[in-house]
Amino acid sequence: MEENIRFIYKKEFWYISAFINTNEFIGETKAEEIEALLLEKLKNLNEKDLKKSFDFLEKYPHAEEKKNILVDMANSVEIECDWEPFFQNFPYIDENNPFTEDNKDLGYNTLGYFKFEVEYYKNEPYKKEKITPDLIQQIPFVVLDILKEFGKKQGNQFLLLDIQSPIYIFVISNKTTPFEVQWSEANIDKYKKILGYWTQIYAGQWGDYTDDLFERRVKNNLSNRLSELHYIKRNSGFAFMVEQNFETEFPYIEKYLLNPTPKMRAVLFALMSINNSLNVLFMKRYSDVFMSLEKIEEKTRNLRFLRGMIQTKMSLIYNELDWNPRQHYTRVLKHLINKFRLEVIIERTNEKFIMLYDSMQELYLKRNEENQNRTKKALYFLNILLGAGFIVEFVTAIRISFGVEETEALSPMIHSVISIIFGTFLLITIGYLIYNRFTSKASEYGHTVDAVIQDTSNNLILIKRKYAPFKGKYALPGGFIRYNEDPKQALIREVREETNLAVEIIRNIGTYDQKGRDPRGKIVSTAFKCNLVRDLSKMMGGDDAAVAEAIPVEKVKSMDLAFDHKQILKDAGVF
Repeated sequence: MEENIRFIYKKEFWYISAFINTNEFIGETKAEEIEALLLEKLKNLNEKDLKKSFDFLEKYPHAEEKKNILVDMANSVEIECDWEPFFQNFPYIDENNPFTEDNKDLGYNTLGYFKFEVEYYKNEPYKKEKITPDLIQQIPFVVLDILKEFGKKQGNQFLLLDIQSPIYIFVISNKTTPFEVQWSEANIDKYKKILGYWTQIYAGQWGDYTDDLFERRVKNNLSNRLSELHYIKRNSGFAFMVEQNFETEFPYIEKYLLNPTPKMRAVLFALMSINNSLNVLFMKRYSDVFMSLEKIEEKTRNLRFLRGMIQTKMSLIYNELDWNPRQHYTRVLKHLINKFRLEVIIERTNEKFIMLYDSMQELYLKRNEENQNRTKKALYFLNILLGAGFIVEFVTAIRISFGVEETEALSPMIHSVISIIFGTFLLITIGYLIYNRFTSKASEYGHTVDAVIQDTSNNLILIKRKYAPFKGKYALPGGFIRYNEDPKQALIREVREETNLAVEIIRNIGTYDQKGRDPRGKIVSTAFKCNLVRDLSKMMGGDDAAVAEAIPVEKVKSMDLAFDHKQILKDAGVF
């Protein structure tokens, strides 16, 4: 029968990757703010905050006891938060939320991570024996929800936390009970079930897990001592050190085992962010969301620069693998590169750059061909006009018409007629060239439609915007016109997608192209007055709209609407 053994919790470290803009705030100051927020929230958790955790614990024996321990853990928690910059002068722009209302890209200049030193029952160490891996993973889930809301607060737009990934947890143990174990391969296999729970904090602990699963979990012990265990998994890590080693050698373990982990995870976060940005840029070029080729090229160059910075950093790491004499440290680095699949993701990123550049090249060629065709037509006409043969024939025809002999000087009247006709043709040709130039430039504008819809109760149909710019503000229903789409058809489609309503167009209100009306750039909107085809019973928000609402006109007068939509309503005669 398998002997039971338990690891006694000592403390843990959390790591969250992040981009910040140091021109807007100091990372250390933000760390202090986060630390105070988490301590205040965790020590005052209510049942609603812990609902997901309580539901998770229900499937375990002694669920009520575990719930009480979890609340007690939160009340006893001690947290110290620090900001650790890793890449400075790292100009990343979040393309998933790229625009602010002052017409500036939402940019960051530093990549790093927040490091949390966390300890439960610091002043009551005898209680630490109650802490199990299933309890350890619960508080970080609550913390992630707190930080998601924190990131939405005014003033935190220049902080981009990696809230899509679980908080990385590195748990430290310095004692086992009821006895100490020498961690040979045989004992690792013997105690693989309990060891497997601690090495994968975010995994479940169902009793029907197979032996094969636990064997996979306890592979890759990075320690070279029988008195220690060092495991690094994708979302959590575990280090066991006997008490004597912990007191004397933990700084070494922190430097060469713990610290490299959040750095490599920050590289992973940066690579995934670059990948996401490339996806967004590619889709924007082929969707009905406006962005000029020049703007995409500028953003792609910036992403390529960031990729170069990451590859340079990785090359330094590879150099360190070649010359660093600490075999334990180099083994950790190799393990992290493999565990986070960094080489695979770098290769995938390179492929996306090639794909985006190829698509842009095709679009540039297409645009150049269109411009060349327009120019050829104008130049062909101009060549005919200025050709010597045409001029001679034209003068001869005038001379014959007026009965003027070849030797006789042309009269001033004939000179005037020739000059007028010739000048007219020349002006028409120049005008055609200018028109082509204007048409070419106009193709780089975005074109949208907006709908002014009133119901029979004098309410206006407005949507609350789901995305930037003006995220969370009310606006008229509308959106971008697709390629070769009629503006009226675009309006009917957009209203249906955003409100689920059918409308008929009454009249054109006007075209709006004032500079700065839209933070996204040169976007021209055509507004239409509309009537509802059916009642509001099926109205609901969709597509870019978080909600769709019928709001009294009097209330709308005092609201701060997105874009220049208040001016559109005035021009429509609504107020």
